Amino acid sequence: MKVILSIGTNLGNRKENVRRAEEFIKRFVGEILRMSSLVETEPFGVKRQPPFLNRLIVVESPHPPFELLNLLKQAERRIGRFKTFRWGPRTIDIDIVKMEGLRINTPKLHVPHRGLRNRNYLKELMAELMS
Repeated sequence: MKVILSIGTNLGNRKENVRRAEEFIKRFVGEILRMSSLVETEPFGVKRQPPFLNRLIVVESPHPPFELLNLLKQAERRIGRFKTFRWGPRTIDIDIVKMEGLRINTPKLHVPHRGLRNRNYLKELMAELMS
């Protein structure tokens, strides 16, 4: 199934963090079909932190939603993410933005991602992927 993932980072070597996330996705999640531009964005929610680098990736993945979520959390830990606070700084953040034909609304997972409504960069990168 086609899945759109969001990668974001604002701590450490941001380009290397994105590269490592992409490598993990290729090895364990599925085939990368398309990637958006890599864009720098202002933080959402908590403004007093470094800017983010963000990218969307379209992946063909065999994994069901919650298995995929667990894989992505594993990738974040491997790349060095640790718990801070909501909307706080992070080494890496990999979110499921959309999954082909699925809507999920649980405490653990929301598909489509709630950020699609209020984060302009997600809308812009989605439009880029679809063009």
